[in-house]
Amino acid sequence: MKTKLASLVTLAFMAISMPLGLQAAEAKAYPLKTCLVSGNELGSMGKAITKVYDGQEIKFCCKPCIKKFEANQAKYLGKLPK
Repeated sequence: MKTKLASLVTLAFMAISMPLGLQAAEAKAYPLKTCLVSGNELGSMGKAITKVYDGQEIKFCCKPCIKKFEANQAKYLGKLPK
């Protein structure tokens, strides 16, 4: 019973982690030196936070900017240079 559970947990982990790894490896580099949400220089509020959304790397100056971005992704993604 424990062996089956361990196998299922391992398979579930692999199923979740493989697509995430591929997404990060294929992400387009973030082209700006500022936070997409606040406009603050990256690193001005501590270490920049990097996330990947729909294959695009996005960098934030702080955690509150992540929440703002996630609430209205289209608005902020439209600010990226084409």
